Amino acid sequence: MSGAAMNDLLVTDFDFDLPPELIAQQPPAERGMSRMLILDRATGALRDASFSDFPSLLRPGDLLILNDSRVIPARLYAHRTLVREREKPTGRIEVMLTEPAGEDCWRALVRPGRKVAIGERLVFPASTGEILLEAEVLERGKFGERLLQFAPVDDFLAVLDRIGHMPLPPYIRRDDAAADRDRYQTVFSREPGSVAAPTAGLHFTPQTLEALAARGVEIARVTLHVGPGTFAPLRVERLDEVKLHRERYTLSQSTADAVNRAVKEGRRIVAVGTTVVRTLEAAAAAAVKPEGRELKPHSGTTEIFISPGFQFRLVRALLTNFHLPKSSLLMLVSAFAGREQVLAAYWHAVRQNYQFFSYGDCMFIA
Repeated sequence: MSGAAMNDLLVTDFDFDLPPELIAQQPPAERGMSRMLILDRATGALRDASFSDFPSLLRPGDLLILNDSRVIPARLYAHRTLVREREKPTGRIEVMLTEPAGEDCWRALVRPGRKVAIGERLVFPASTGEILLEAEVLERGKFGERLLQFAPVDDFLAVLDRIGHMPLPPYIRRDDAAADRDRYQTVFSREPGSVAAPTAGLHFTPQTLEALAARGVEIARVTLHVGPGTFAPLRVERLDEVKLHRERYTLSQSTADAVNRAVKEGRRIVAVGTTVVRTLEAAAAAAVKPEGRELKPHSGTTEIFISPGFQFRLVRALLTNFHLPKSSLLMLVSAFAGREQVLAAYWHAVRQNYQFFSYGDCMFIA
């Protein structure tokens, strides 16, 4: 697609009808038992399969890249310590941590946030009533955004593990349960920092990874901490007006070396999830210099927006879940496989009663 054509695209060009009953509210009974739709992006051909077939679809020598970010229990419940004269107490305040912003500081989404003003103090009790965290509101932003300064504690993440809740996305219309501590987490997660799961990785089991290794597939990892922007509606009309939230990522020496070797040897790079695509393609864009295109290990942030017309430098195959209508993630998948083909695949998935979104089924696009 030409640049001019891409600039003409609207967010509504990525809409589709989804019956609410196809939005998965629970994970599959067993991890790895999801359905998988296979899309051949060269021909548009579709094939219904199961995720258990995934290892057989990869070739010896493929480089499979996972996102090892770990979801933190980022949803907290607080009480205001200051209720102004004539104001009624608002009950508990929901605080969703979104990203660290300095020593003991976090950006957060606060709900209901209309009356939570700069200078107010929030307290976060345990079920016993003991106050384990306190925070002052330093800044106020749009759409319920706040900058919170927490009082120092010995181990902030340990406190989150005790009083926090798993940040299930808004389309899962239930409270988090004990089982979500395990199921809304990949089996290979190790670097805490995400407030949403890299959902394509949720299908993998240790047995899947063993089968891939036995087939001669090389496995490497990146870390991209998923922010709440992955679910945020795009509040513009045109694709050339889209600006995404930044997300933090790390590309290690070993993964940079693995990618560089695969490119040099002509081996296929397979991304598990859109977060891996964004990490690799952002790193590749940064590596385009006169002296060469090799990736270098580094940490940074990316706001990369991948939409039709984007030139992929590294990724040649993609495992991904089904994404929200009019979302930046659907646009990324459409850039990879073609908007018409992807929407046709989604219509097929709806007709065949695939389960959608975080706890739903997946697609393999090659």
